[in-house]
Amino acid sequence: MIPRAESVTVAVGLILMNSTCSFGQSSSVATLRVELQNLVYYVIDTPDFSKFGTNANLTPSDFRCTGPSFGGNLGNRLMGIGDIVAVNGQPARGTYTASGFSLCLSPDPTPGQPIAATTAGPALQETYDLQQSDGTPVGSIMTNGLRGVAPSPPGLPAGNQNFAIVGGTGAFLGVRGQTSNAMQGLGSAAVDPRSASITEDPANRRTNGGGHVVVTLYVIPQSRPEIAVTAGAAAITHADDFSLVNAARPAVAGEVLSLFATGLGPTRPGLRPGQPFPSDPPAVVNSPLDVTVNGKSAEVVAAVGYPGSLDGYQVDFRLPPDTAKGTASIQASAAWISGAPVSIPVQ
Repeated sequence: MIPRAESVTVAVGLILMNSTCSFGQSSSVATLRVELQNLVYYVIDTPDFSKFGTNANLTPSDFRCTGPSFGGNLGNRLMGIGDIVAVNGQPARGTYTASGFSLCLSPDPTPGQPIAATTAGPALQETYDLQQSDGTPVGSIMTNGLRGVAPSPPGLPAGNQNFAIVGGTGAFLGVRGQTSNAMQGLGSAAVDPRSASITEDPANRRTNGGGHVVVTLYVIPQSRPEIAVTAGAAAITHADDFSLVNAARPAVAGEVLSLFATGLGPTRPGLRPGQPFPSDPPAVVNSPLDVTVNGKSAEVVAAVGYPGSLDGYQVDFRLPPDTAKGTASIQASAAWISGAPVSIPVQ
């Protein structure tokens, strides 16, 4: 259904070539709820490298943020690994990794524990390496901060974490923001992350089990998916002749429409910065893409970079057959980040 550039009406084609066109505005913060399973933190609790990963059974670490077990181990190294299984309730894949060291800060320490004005557990650097459910790489989000913080900082709800999002790759290039409490969203199904000795074999992590949590990432992206607006109407056309959907010719439930947008992210094949999208082969949108109609997901037929543009995309989607007559709200999201909704008439 994706046309060649010259077959699209001039008015719609100019939307993606003209930098002065109007795009909908939306909140700067996007929420990504990342669900992790089998989350284990491995504590380097022995200096004997030959014992690392040698025990096939569950091997808990004796390390705790208390005087008797702390033993003066300020700066004890630890590493975390978990499986990403969903984002915003949608199936996904990927890996969570963390690397850091113990702090165990306390305003009222026991002997051997460091005194500080704040309470905090380990300091960590984290990576959320996100994939589509079929294993297609989407991008990574990196964070840096403290776990086990009390009280939480002001602003967005952070729970017991104080992590800044310091960057990203792929669809998340240049993101920033912060993360929240790792126990939100699962209720009674939540399981605390497990602390294991470095002597436990990490190849058995899924067999031995670990934490089941949801981490909320408050992401400020460099750009968001936005459906373009031209002549006071959303840049959504009838796919058969690319005439604009408007009051004179409204959409019909079940028909295929084409929307024109920006901010849908990387494509396959990948392109160098400043290189326009080709027409042959088409540059297929790489990120998980969703188009909703009145809050209900629609079938996405195809999604490509608009030929000749740098950040313009064409998405063909089918209006759900049960779409009610009147005004329909259309919203696009890419890499689980949504843009502002627009409205079209439906007859």
